[in-house]
Amino acid sequence: MKLLLKFEEAALLLLSIYLFGQTSYAWWWYPLLLLLPDLSMLGYLGGPHTGAFTYNLIHHRALAIATLLFGWFLQLEPIILSGTILLGHISIDRIAGYGLKHADSFHHTHLGWIKSSKS
Repeated sequence: MKLLLKFEEAALLLLSIYLFGQTSYAWWWYPLLLLLPDLSMLGYLGGPHTGAFTYNLIHHRALAIATLLFGWFLQLEPIILSGTILLGHISIDRIAGYGLKHADSFHHTHLGWIKSSKS
């Protein structure tokens, strides 16, 4: 099942790359911006509850889709870019096993524990 989920995420990553290709931005923008959503981890400076909230808000696929659709509907390419980057970033995170966070620990995600020592 985990392999099937990784294939699904890979398909969404490819969709993100395709959507980026439909914009007028140079290709070097894609890898440059791809890690930007991880700035949401700065919320952990306020504690685990705040950190989990900010991380989960930015890493929620519904936000990526809503941003992408909002940009598409209004034909605002910077907003389309934001949604596309979010979609790609979230997919890469999920392929790597990083899911939405529980408030008890950064390593406790909806996909399980990041460290293999926990179950």
